[in-house]
Amino acid sequence: MNNTSVNVSLTYTSDIHGHIMPINYGTNEESANGLARYATAVKQIRSTHDNVIVLDNGDLIQGTPLMTHYVKEHPHEVNPIIQAMNKINIDASVIGNHEFNFGQSILQAAMKQSDFPWLAANVLDAETKEPKYGPPYMIKTLKDGIKVAILGVTTHYIPNWESPEHIADIHFRDAYETVKTWVPSIHKKEQPDLLVVSYHGGFERDIHTGEATETLTGENQGYAICQIKGIDVLLTGHQHRQLTGTVHDVLVIQPGNNATLYGKVDIQFTKSAAGWQIIDKKASLHNLAQTPPDQEIVHLTKEVEASTQQWLDQPVGYIKGDMTIDDPLQARTRKHPFIEFIQKVQMEASGADISVTALLNNDSKGFSQTVTMRDVVANYMYPNTLVVLELQGADIRAALEKSAAYFTLNENGAIVVNPAFEKPKPQHYNYDMWEGVTYTINVAKPIGNRVEKLCYHGKPITEKENYHVVLNNYRASGGGDYSMFKNKPVVKEIQKDAVELIRAYFEKNQTVDATVTDNFKVTAEA
Repeated sequence: MNNTSVNVSLTYTSDIHGHIMPINYGTNEESANGLARYATAVKQIRSTHDNVIVLDNGDLIQGTPLMTHYVKEHPHEVNPIIQAMNKINIDASVIGNHEFNFGQSILQAAMKQSDFPWLAANVLDAETKEPKYGPPYMIKTLKDGIKVAILGVTTHYIPNWESPEHIADIHFRDAYETVKTWVPSIHKKEQPDLLVVSYHGGFERDIHTGEATETLTGENQGYAICQIKGIDVLLTGHQHRQLTGTVHDVLVIQPGNNATLYGKVDIQFTKSAAGWQIIDKKASLHNLAQTPPDQEIVHLTKEVEASTQQWLDQPVGYIKGDMTIDDPLQARTRKHPFIEFIQKVQMEASGADISVTALLNNDSKGFSQTVTMRDVVANYMYPNTLVVLELQGADIRAALEKSAAYFTLNENGAIVVNPAFEKPKPQHYNYDMWEGVTYTINVAKPIGNRVEKLCYHGKPITEKENYHVVLNNYRASGGGDYSMFKNKPVVKEIQKDAVELIRAYFEKNQTVDATVTDNFKVTAEA
């Protein structure tokens, strides 16, 4: 029998986060990303390759003002990002953790509109323990008869972040255990020539050395999954990293976020008497900067995009003074009026007199004199709601010590960001600032022993005393490894998201003074 060589190309996206149009909504300038550009790339690949599989790896429907506006104002119309994916004609998507942010009805409507299956072998109906939203895996048989199995799983850590009502009646089974169960079962039943695991999760260890790169909570299990026999390719996401490599002969890849890049896997097969054999596999990442947007996708999105732009340009309030941010490190080492503003919004909405917030990323510019919805969503990009927890003084101190690890000293003794908060993934949002208490963080002291002069109403905070604290739902559930907040008594929940709360604050207070209460400082006193 003559050996025949056949190439299979798998292209995929992960962590699109609502980016369809090549637009930076904060500045309204053109950006080098988005599904419209990706659609062009997929057309090009399909025109030059015979065997193409196109997948999405989750965190698709949430993340841009366009998607926020769609959910708030147009939820009964077709979901624009599903419409785009249908046009691209993808083969399947995986459920990501952010798919639950808008609640189950929006997610179910999105799935109903999808011309493709959603795979999630470990997102189970709590009662039946069967996959709740779609098949655990799919089989695609290509024209040469090559049989490809794609198993979808998502990080089971979702209950640590998501509002309980958004995930009611769902059981998230351990992703690693799920893959371990399904891989041999798929091989036995389907006998595929290629088995791909599409995992909305990332790597807990360095893919080259195997050393742990984070606390092993189970949030990311990519490295462990690669130990399971029978997997040819592991597609990953969730961490917004850019990587390709091989772990235990499993080809691994992760294509960043926001459709700035896409991942491509090329598998070469040869046919022998025993059937199709893999003789080579390669993974590559492709930038979309030079790829023009697909005009069909642009046209399909036109109406909801125009409506979004109109919404974004609405002035919602005015600032007297200066709330702009020039230096994100400075905005974290000493009290900034923009941070104080967010704390005031949270305290007014909740009635609590202790508040916790973060500067969510280094692109936040704060507010200039006229504040539009564009400014609000550019600075607060997550659909967080608020929770008031009853915490003990010991919890407050532990949380502040956790935040204090954000800083380190460079060789000149200057305060800088701890590299652990920047690599492998930027996590600036995991440094919190507190209002309603006074404290000092001394970076010259060892991590875990940096918080000094911690007081409430001028008196030292005591370990056993109870305090009511308002914080966002991500942090309140322990997100960012803030385990001291887990399972604490909930005093109150505020079911409006941050963007709505900020808008409501401006409706009540049309002009807001930029004020600073110096309740904390970050120092390096030996």
